[in-house]
Amino acid sequence: MTINIILLIIVLLLGIWSVFGFFSSRVEQVEYTVVKKMNGYEIREYPAHIVAQTTVKGTYENSIGNGFRILAGYIFGGNTKKESISMTAPVVAQKGEGEKISESIAMTAPVLATTDGDSQIISFGMPRSYTLETLPIPNDSRVKIVMIPAKKYAVLQFSWYLSEAIVREMQEKLAVALARDGVVTQGVPAYAGYNPPWTPPWMNRNEVLVEIIHH
Repeated sequence: MTINIILLIIVLLLGIWSVFGFFSSRVEQVEYTVVKKMNGYEIREYPAHIVAQTTVKGTYENSIGNGFRILAGYIFGGNTKKESISMTAPVVAQKGEGEKISESIAMTAPVLATTDGDSQIISFGMPRSYTLETLPIPNDSRVKIVMIPAKKYAVLQFSWYLSEAIVREMQEKLAVALARDGVVTQGVPAYAGYNPPWTPPWMNRNEVLVEIIHH
């Protein structure tokens, strides 16, 4: 096998991987408005929205993985409703035992991770078609359904693979930029991931963000 053929195969495989990563990342995303583009970051306004969240302990990487699995269990059927409701795409309804219905809830982006002492709060945004009244109740008591009020955030976007060290570095970079611009923040910074783990690293969308008071 010649070098040219090997290079062609590599290019084709990378192309297929990129296409797969593109389509597997096309899920509903939390809406926001870019209020202002700054030097190295942007200020966004997010409307009130509903999230499913859980709190887990452990290392950063383990916490995100464990939290993801707990919440995935909820959106992929680990929930019950005592009445049948009309479902619209891309949400799928599946009947369970008795009068209960197990529902598969559409995946949305991003997955949000916020540090709380020695724990991480992992959050999934819920599809906009749901309200607090129509969301199915989680079977797992570790999953909480929470309404997040409208807020403004400073957001720094980056790509490639994720590690705790990179997240900390980007959070520090954002903090330095905010201090430079006199932007006042509150609460702790968070990490937001938009892509499944099999996405090519050059297509990964990662963000660090922190709530701001005024700018």
